[in-house]
Amino acid sequence: MVDFYEYSTPELVRLLGIRFKEYRLRCNLTQKDVSDQSGIGLTTIHKFENGTAGNVSLSTFIALLKVVGQIDAIDKILPELPESPYLMRKNDKKVQRVRHLK
Repeated sequence: MVDFYEYSTPELVRLLGIRFKEYRLRCNLTQKDVSDQSGIGLTTIHKFENGTAGNVSLSTFIALLKVVGQIDAIDKILPELPESPYLMRKNDKKVQRVRHLK
């Protein structure tokens, strides 16, 4: 199993681009098809897949996930958490923020 903590952010973006390309190819889509369906520029997609994009925005990445049918993967990245009894106050209101004591 890969230890993603060992990667820098640009390395992780590069890895995601490589993986995205594999998904795109398995969906039998060209970069032009992805560009047309997502509204993202062809150059951006090319740079992302080839690892030359220093960064991509979250909204761009989400749009790309939708095109290759992997938008449900978001639930694997940040699954919904069950209610925590530690975050409930005595009056049954949920804690909205954490403040540290001075």
